[in-house]
Amino acid sequence: MAVFKIDKGEWRPYFDRISKTLAGKEAEIEVAGLAIGDHIEAEWAPLLGIVYDHKSGLIEILMQDLDHMIHNPRAVYVDYGLVGLNSLEIIDDDDVRQIVKLRGPLMLPDFAAA
Repeated sequence: MAVFKIDKGEWRPYFDRISKTLAGKEAEIEVAGLAIGDHIEAEWAPLLGIVYDHKSGLIEILMQDLDHMIHNPRAVYVDYGLVGLNSLEIIDDDDVRQIVKLRGPLMLPDFAAA
């Protein structure tokens, strides 16, 4: 595994590019901070995309039935494994960490074809 920090000037093109490769993935969002504790915001739902709007200073994670917004992000880290992006960690100005874990959809055997 390799963890990289994405420079702020690269956030928009990075998220535009990576969102195209995340089609069909599922995501879990964990939010952690000293003032708010640690909790799961979303559990393994289809990921629709991730966008950064530099004008509003907002990263938006679009999932089925959830629009998770991160105001005033200050750092973005990505963790790559053998099969691509494993997770991202976005830290906002309040030092709250949003950890987005990714996985491919569960592939079950097709018993009807047997």
